[in-house]
Amino acid sequence: MDSQLVEMCMESATESLDAVEAWRRQRRTLEMMPSHLAEALLHRLLRRRLLFPSLLEVFKFCVDRIDLRGESYVDAEWMAYIGGFEHLHSLNLSDCNKINSSAIWAITGMTNLKELDLSRCSKITDAGVRHLTTIPSLEKLWIPETGVTADGVILLTSLTNLSLLDLGGLPVSDSALCNLKVLRKLQHLDIWGSEVSNKGASHLKWFLKLSSLNLAWTKVTMFPGLPSLACLNMSNCTIHSIFEGEGQQALLTKLILSGATIKDVSEAFLHLETSSLSHLDLSNSSLNSFCFLPYMRMISDLDLSGTSAGDESVEHIAFVGQNLRHLNLSRTKLSSAGLGTLAGFVPNLETLLLSYTAIDDSAIPFMSIMPLLKYINMSGTNIRGISNEMDSDPNCISSLSGLTSLEHLERLDLEETRIKDSALAPLPSFRKLSHLFLRSGSLADTTLHQLSSITSLVTLGIRDGVLTNTGIDVFNPPPPMKILDLRGCWLMTEDALLSFQQRHPQIEVRHDLLSIALVKRLSVSSPLSQATPWTKLYKNKKGGSSTSPLRSIRDGFLDQRLKYTNEELLAMRFDSTSISRDNVVQIPHELANDG
Repeated sequence: MDSQLVEMCMESATESLDAVEAWRRQRRTLEMMPSHLAEALLHRLLRRRLLFPSLLEVFKFCVDRIDLRGESYVDAEWMAYIGGFEHLHSLNLSDCNKINSSAIWAITGMTNLKELDLSRCSKITDAGVRHLTTIPSLEKLWIPETGVTADGVILLTSLTNLSLLDLGGLPVSDSALCNLKVLRKLQHLDIWGSEVSNKGASHLKWFLKLSSLNLAWTKVTMFPGLPSLACLNMSNCTIHSIFEGEGQQALLTKLILSGATIKDVSEAFLHLETSSLSHLDLSNSSLNSFCFLPYMRMISDLDLSGTSAGDESVEHIAFVGQNLRHLNLSRTKLSSAGLGTLAGFVPNLETLLLSYTAIDDSAIPFMSIMPLLKYINMSGTNIRGISNEMDSDPNCISSLSGLTSLEHLERLDLEETRIKDSALAPLPSFRKLSHLFLRSGSLADTTLHQLSSITSLVTLGIRDGVLTNTGIDVFNPPPPMKILDLRGCWLMTEDALLSFQQRHPQIEVRHDLLSIALVKRLSVSSPLSQATPWTKLYKNKKGGSSTSPLRSIRDGFLDQRLKYTNEELLAMRFDSTSISRDNVVQIPHELANDG
């Protein structure tokens, strides 16, 4: 009851600009507000574009966390007010591209600020770092992809309380890294894309508490073993040997080698202690042999996507199958036969990703003997949803019925497959299915009708289908539904989609037409219309309209209108309302045709 009352108050307070103006004058009423409620109110105002710089002042005594990430209109004026937040603990300004070094001056000398995120604020330079050195309380600092140089990195040595430092994408030199060794409390260091080489990496031995290290996209091929290291990322590196032979071996729990070039697999893992390794990411790496896997039996999360792994690699995966919880074999050479070989060796598997592999409907029975599966991704495969070749036979059985034994299945992804309406009949019997993603030009209004019976559905995506206004008009969504993704369903009109939104305001509807409508509404009604990025989203520098966003979104798939003549298109769009609302399964012949 209390939570409902709070929600009603929040809704009333953020209903409009007039509502905001009514309570902003009662500043003292907010000073005693609990910080978590004040933060929720502030961020709801932000999402509704009702927050402006001077309004921040009423929150300065009750908010200790501010998240403005991605708000490109936030500038020095906003920072001037934020500088008055004496109790501010955490500030996120990532992707705020108007924030520069001068704007940072407003928060100099803060005594309680512990976390500051300036990721991708490209106008932050070494001058901005000098301002940050006046905040000795900082414990976590993110400045990746900013304008900071190696000299600016050296300035950070005065922030001796830092436990996390993200310098990703900055030109950190071997010398700069050597200077940072005075940061004795550092536990997380991110220097991906830097200029650090093996020489600079040799100084890492001074970071005695370092537990997480990101060296992706660097020239480092090996470095000293760090006993405290638990997570290592060497993605897109050329690896000779992960650790040097000297010193105590690190007990890694997570190793990420995505896109890495591994010269000799036996040499690369020679000094790697695998007894505690639970997460291994080898996606898109150069490996063509996986004979080392049997020595990593504690692995619970294995990513081999984009590698040369195929049916012949399954026997190696099977050796570590007992503890596997998450397995990603997307974009590999795996076939249904290979999955059949693996099926009996992964009794605890919860996530199985097989997108863009050669599997077909014959693979589904093998999934049914993986009893704990919660998430299956079969996007871009040869799945058709039928159990025999005679898909025109009205008595054919849906292959998806083979998944009904998976009592824990929560998420199913069948995008870019040849699935048809008739194959979806078993889905309402999936009691825990909460996220379903479909993308096919063979799906019509019948799909909505069938899927309305999935009582636990929270997210439903039916992209590129030939759904009509009538289909959305009579669709009765399950009570838990929060997101309905209909992008690419071009036969629907804006009026029909808006009408559905009005009837079901708790559901976020995603559609190309609604994206355009939202931009138009914000450009007219937003109090920040002159400053927010929304008003500039579809305008070029000269003030004219740019290429239609609808067109750019559709470039990625086949325009379904190519199937019909102009006369058929007009008939389907403008006569859809004449279809009986009481008999939604009677789809027009043109829509039911698979082409």
